[in-house]
Order: sequence, then structure tokens, then C-alpha cells
Amino acid sequence: MAQSPSPFVREQSADAGLSISTHRVLRNTYALLGMTLLFSAAMAAVTMALDISRMAALGMSIGGLVMLFVVNRLADSSKGLIAVFVFTGLLGGALGPMLNSYMQLANGPSLIMQALGGTAIVFFSLSAYVLTTKKDFSFMGGFLMVGMIVALIASVALIFFHAPAAQMALSAGIVLLMSGFILFDTSRIIHGGETNYIRATVSLYLDIYNLFIHLLALLGMSSDD
Repeated sequence: MAQSPSPFVREQSADAGLSISTHRVLRNTYALLGMTLLFSAAMAAVTMALDISRMAALGMSIGGLVMLFVVNRLADSSKGLIAVFVFTGLLGGALGPMLNSYMQLANGPSLIMQALGGTAIVFFSLSAYVLTTKKDFSFMGGFLMVGMIVALIASVALIFFHAPAAQMALSAGIVLLMSGFILFDTSRIIHGGETNYIRATVSLYLDIYNLFIHLLALLGMSSDD
């Protein structure tokens, strides 16, 4: 008569299954993230070439915000893949006017490349740290949410007040905030808090997108001094 597996063996099998599942989510997330970032960059290049207006860019940003809800709704179906490319394409295209304004500066191309390089270094360094140490950063959720609310309120306030020092401080704060979100979102994937790779991709994409924008803003303001 075959002997049933011991509890220890069953526990090992469960752990192995979780590890395989987590690895699959990570692999799919990073593959989709890479594709959406490339597509987003391509759309930014298109809108730069077309020299779209800031109003058109605002419309694309609003469209991207709408698509964010669509992506979350469709994330459990194959239609979610189409939605995520529409979402990232709109946000990428919305960068056109901003990037064109930087390109007109004497050191504009250099600033953009520095921001891209800095964003890549921050993302890969923090992701590698979480993946290597396996630390759980879920405790940061509450702090990050409060930080997002404060940043949103400050952003709205600065629309009505011209305060370069405050704008610089806000951009620096958002760079730190997005760095925290990279730790938090990567940790959620490896600890099973996020098992849908489309939603995981959207979270990391937004971290990178906002990190790039505000790192570029910081570099631009620093070069003006």
C-alpha cells in the first residue's frame, strides 16, 4: 500500500508551487513592462515628430486615465493586453510636447538621456534589491498612500502659484515616492500580493513614468541655476 506524503513533503510541494507561480508572474510582468515601455517611447517619438499641442497632450493624458480603469476591469481577460497597450500608448504620446520643449534647450537632449539613465538605474537597482533580499515592503503602503495624497494636493496648489523652489521640492519628493513604490510593488509580486501580471505591469509602468518625468524636471531646474 502506497504511503501518503508526509506533511513536510506536502509543505515543500506547496512552497515549490508558489515559487513557480511567482516566477511566472515576474517573468510575464517584466516581459510586458518592457514591451509597453518601448511602445510608449515610440508613441512619444511620434507625437514629438507631429509636434502636437499641449491641449492634445492633455487630452491623451485624460484618455490614459480613463484607460487605467478599463485596464483594471479587463485585467483578468485577454482584452486586458490590448487595453494596457492603449493606456501606455496614450501616456507615452502625452509626453511629446514636454520632450519637445526640453529638446529646444541647449543641453536638452543631454538632460533627457540623463533622466532616462537615472530612471533605469533607480528601477533596476531597487528591483534587484527586492528580488535578491526578498524583503517584504508591504508596511510602506500606508506611508506611500499618504505621500501620494500630499503630492496631489501640492501639485494642484502649484498650478495657481509660481514657486520654483516648491516645484523643485515637489519633484524631489515624487522621485523619492516613486522609488518607494518600486520597492512596494515589486515586493507585492514576489510575496503574492499581486498575482495578475497585467495589473503588476501597470503599477510598475506608472512608477517608472512618474519617476522619469520628475527626474527630468529636477535635472532641468538644476541646469537653470
